[in-house]
Amino acid sequence: MADKSVEEVAEQLKKSTTAAIFCHIRPDGDALGSGMALCLAMRAAGKTAYLVCEEKIPEKFNFLPALSQVATGMPDADFDILISVDCADESRLGAFAAEYTRFKGVTVNIDHHISNTYYGMYNCVKECTATCELLPRILDAAGFKITKEIADLLMVGLVTDSGCFAHKDVTENTFLAAARLVKEGADVNTINYNMFDHQKKCRALLYARAMRSIRFALSDALAIICVTCEDFAQTGAEQSMTEGFVDFPMSIDGVEVAAALMEVRHGQFKISLRSKGKVNVNAVAATFGGGGHILASGCMIFGEYEEVVERLTYAVYQHYE
Repeated sequence: MADKSVEEVAEQLKKSTTAAIFCHIRPDGDALGSGMALCLAMRAAGKTAYLVCEEKIPEKFNFLPALSQVATGMPDADFDILISVDCADESRLGAFAAEYTRFKGVTVNIDHHISNTYYGMYNCVKECTATCELLPRILDAAGFKITKEIADLLMVGLVTDSGCFAHKDVTENTFLAAARLVKEGADVNTINYNMFDHQKKCRALLYARAMRSIRFALSDALAIICVTCEDFAQTGAEQSMTEGFVDFPMSIDGVEVAAALMEVRHGQFKISLRSKGKVNVNAVAATFGGGGHILASGCMIFGEYEEVVERLTYAVYQHYE
């Protein structure tokens, strides 16, 4: 369906009384930050709201007390609106995809991915750094207050999805959104420490194993790292701890595309892709049914490791400028 303005979506939020808000599987800072920020803002406006995710919240987000309220099952309530945040398509909703698509009431889709399929009744999809960059505009249009707690949640998504404001899609509007959140009390120092400077020993050991796996292709323009099921077993680390691993190979001179492979189970790999600009990794990910942004995307590939590497390398080669 067609894209809707911020004001049209805000009007639907104002009219609602009971909302379920869904974030994507394997939730990151932008999904959790935007989802819980919207949930708290709606509650403060006198509405009943829940944030729902099929998976438990990664441990590193425990410094944000509100995220302890995320539900892993569908709450027992009579909803008049279902809202997805930071989800490019229904499949990213995981176990709740059918609940969303079969819903007879109002469905809202708030997102920032270029690959979004406009699957909601009301779609507010604006290409920008993060859903947390878009959400303050929606909250303001709806007349919802941005408290310090909400500002912290939104700043988490803004900082993580922008790579600490280092990604190429960062614009003046990104910094304006960040300035607004700081004005409302967002604690950037605490957020950056917990997101980037604080880690457990098991993650450090996992990182070392991942970097030992690095290999290069396409005349060193493509760098690939892999984390296997055995790596998780040997270190005791969790899958969520791999976030950010893909950034190291991107720092290598001559590398244009970095791919981080995570073995979910035997014969299945989750792929995180990053590009410096010569390759549209959204198009690469789309080859395997995934998507995201031109410079940052993801997908799932099934097969043996060497086969997956070969297919991925060829896909990058096909989209190399």
